[in-house]
Amino acid sequence: MVLPTPLQAFSGVPNTPDDSANHSAKNSVSNGESMTGAQALVRSLVDLGVEDVFGIPGGYILPTYDAINDDTAFRFILSRHEQAAGHAAEGYAVTTGRVGVCLVTSGPGATNMVTPIADAMMDSVPLVVITGQVNVSSIGTDAFQEADIVGITYPVAKHSFLVTNAEDIPRVLTEAFYIAKSGRPGPVVVDLTKTAQTGDMRYSWPQRMILPGYNPTTKAHGHVLTDAAKLFTTSYRPVLYVGGGAVRSDASREVKQLSALTGAPIVTTLQSRGIVPDSDHAVLGMLGMHGTVAATAAVQRCDLLVAIGARFDDRVTGNVDEFAPSARVIHIDIDPAEIGKNRHADVPIVGDVSQVLDDLIPEIERLQSVHGKPELDSWWKTIDTWRESYPLSYDEPTDGTLAPQWVVEQLSKKSSPDTIWVSGVGQHQMWASQIIDFKKTHTWVSSGGLGTMGYGLPAAIGAEIGSQRDFAGKKPVWLIDGDGSFQMTSEELAVTFFEHTPLKIAILNNSVYGMVRQWQTLFYDKHYSKTNLEDGLAGEHDDSVVDIPDFVTLAKAYGCLGIRAFTKEQALEAIDLANATNDRTVIIDFRVWKDAMVWPMVPAGRSNDDVMYKPGVMPLHHTPEQHTEALESNADDTQAAVSSGTTGSSTTKKEG
Repeated sequence: MVLPTPLQAFSGVPNTPDDSANHSAKNSVSNGESMTGAQALVRSLVDLGVEDVFGIPGGYILPTYDAINDDTAFRFILSRHEQAAGHAAEGYAVTTGRVGVCLVTSGPGATNMVTPIADAMMDSVPLVVITGQVNVSSIGTDAFQEADIVGITYPVAKHSFLVTNAEDIPRVLTEAFYIAKSGRPGPVVVDLTKTAQTGDMRYSWPQRMILPGYNPTTKAHGHVLTDAAKLFTTSYRPVLYVGGGAVRSDASREVKQLSALTGAPIVTTLQSRGIVPDSDHAVLGMLGMHGTVAATAAVQRCDLLVAIGARFDDRVTGNVDEFAPSARVIHIDIDPAEIGKNRHADVPIVGDVSQVLDDLIPEIERLQSVHGKPELDSWWKTIDTWRESYPLSYDEPTDGTLAPQWVVEQLSKKSSPDTIWVSGVGQHQMWASQIIDFKKTHTWVSSGGLGTMGYGLPAAIGAEIGSQRDFAGKKPVWLIDGDGSFQMTSEELAVTFFEHTPLKIAILNNSVYGMVRQWQTLFYDKHYSKTNLEDGLAGEHDDSVVDIPDFVTLAKAYGCLGIRAFTKEQALEAIDLANATNDRTVIIDFRVWKDAMVWPMVPAGRSNDDVMYKPGVMPLHHTPEQHTEALESNADDTQAAVSSGTTGSSTTKKEG
């Protein structure tokens, strides 16, 4: 028999057969304030410290919306689509460290939230999603706009509650926020029946939580810290592999301190960009499918891999059986389910990353005082050779358009160090993560595990709301998006107008689904099936041709400033104008090369040893001196297929 997990063993449903009236009377607080369940929900959010809520009203959540007034303590942000409300709450949560909150109706309103819930689960983002539900008596009858959202979301949420009684609302909300934020953060669903919203109850605060079996481990136990410290003393090629869990744990200082103490280089996942500033010599950049050669090569050749809040995702590991083949592994994660899931850990450490590192560092210092530090000069010489030989580079366009990588580089150079960077999903996402010079942690918001196109604009709105709330708007928000990804949620531009969120949006418009086209070029014999969008001409604008949509006209329709840039001069002027504009959202339509590709690249399912720096150059198969000959010969069939999709001269832009 399959037993329930600890979090599946309880819910907001009463465990007794008592009817609602008896249950309510039994649990009432005689000196509490009399109110409805809907009013209790609003009051609970205020007492929990919520200051911003995203959502859209609907029939079965109307009692709660009726309880929201002009004097309600939290700000309500009216989205234009429930999925966008979820992504906005994610952007808000990542930027501020708070729990993002959504309030939507039943049926399609709730099912539209499934994508952001799954997205938040994959990226460990704390959300509380409150959904309306039909009356208790109607559950299971296929009533209008009924959907079993608890059943639907169990596989993609940290936990899901069904609330049938008004008296349970304050307690369940308290539990939901605690579950979302504690342990490994994640999304929690509270499905609120109309019966519970309209029922009478007596409100009291604070509430006592009832969470049997839920006790996240935050501090390492036993001898694992000593075991880990011993591995550092005998390692001559260590690497710190840092994931998004380190960012969620706010462990920037500890990661930097561990690197400085041990001499280990730092490689990051997509989610942990900026955990330590890119200017730090120890930072090699992102590893994996589109990581830097130095980062990917260092992991493949290391003898000690220290996974810190990382989950050995397939986009990082490639063929996991050939990932870091000679390395012993220390795995630090607050989620015990991640330890050993994809890669055996020689030293498994369950606990909060910042707490574990705070305890591990003194133990390493103690053993170093006895045994000394390993000599890592040879290791760093090898790493620096990779960095110098294989810096990030790109090809210049052959059709007169802008190189998208150049655009991202200029955005990075011209923006404030405090800028919060947000991306959609696609090629532009990879270029942003590769090229932006990240200076601070908590300044990168992107959909990683689920890779959700359309994430960018609503997440940027949430990030801007968070910047206004916690930083007085002093952290500007730049969204780097693709024309395909942007169109999936462009209706949210209305929110930027009404909520006064002056975003700066760079659309890298190549008129195609860029990442899909790249794969079609490399692996599908240039069969460009259904990837052309026809929304941007390659050269100067021709009035006889209409772009669908015309992003400049679309910007104007939503009260935004729209700019189109074909040349480098126009692009630089547009960026300067966007940085100087703070009274409305600015959208820049950069016309970029549709055949630009993201390099380096590890083909899906292949070993990271097969990382391709560019066509004909596989750094872990050849020495740097051999690559000139490899470039000329292109003897390998795979390399020849890859090279058929690229032209132009290589321009070096940034070291990995």
